[in-house]
Amino acid sequence: MLRKSLGIALLVLSMPGGPAWAADRVLTVFAAASLTDVLRQVGDAYTSDTRQTVRFSFAASSTLARQVEAGSPADVFVSADEAWMDYLQSRHLLAAVPPIDIAGNELVLIAPADSTVSLSITGGFPIAAALGSAGRLAIGDPVSVPAGKYAREALTHLGVWRTVEARTVAADNVRTALNFVARGEAPLGIVYATDARSEPRVRVVDVFPEAAHQPITYPAAMVRGANAHAADFLKFLQGARARRIFERAGFTRP
Repeated sequence: MLRKSLGIALLVLSMPGGPAWAADRVLTVFAAASLTDVLRQVGDAYTSDTRQTVRFSFAASSTLARQVEAGSPADVFVSADEAWMDYLQSRHLLAAVPPIDIAGNELVLIAPADSTVSLSITGGFPIAAALGSAGRLAIGDPVSVPAGKYAREALTHLGVWRTVEARTVAADNVRTALNFVARGEAPLGIVYATDARSEPRVRVVDVFPEAAHQPITYPAAMVRGANAHAADFLKFLQGARARRIFERAGFTRP
């Protein structure tokens, strides 16, 4: 009986999907919250091509970078800005291979889908008045969340940050800011164009001029000590199949 049990155990360990196979093949990717939908599609395509399983953890780039710093096991890190990639690089927590930019995005002003607010984003535009007497502007935390940093930079460039600074709701990531507007808890919000596109309960009021903020890019890199398959995944992210998935989701070329 013992011999039979050992034989079954060895068979399971050698089968695709068994524990030994899973331990070798599972790839852990920490990625910015705004990439949630598109990277799941890319991950499915990658697994279909290679039979290698990808496990994702999505959150604010700041949160994920600090988790990597604290020792959380990750093979690939994809940030929504260069700053948090530089943060890990300066602490020697990335592999020697340089990061690659895999996509770009736009910054948009959103409102609930049934809102009638109309604004044209130009210098000095009346965003504070559009919030009404008690409304707040939903953005990512401008101290740490890339989308919030871009939002503050754009509003500062346009000369209106001081008019709304005290009336912001600082979300822990861009998807949380999106949900504040989608649920009608905030009359306006600032998110990425792809986030607005993924949520039918909001509409785009206007797009921020590119000159108002730093280019929005998503750099990806291998974490130090990464799974051997991490390089293959990064190569896939740069390939034609992944590019089509990114473009269908509304992301721009980096």
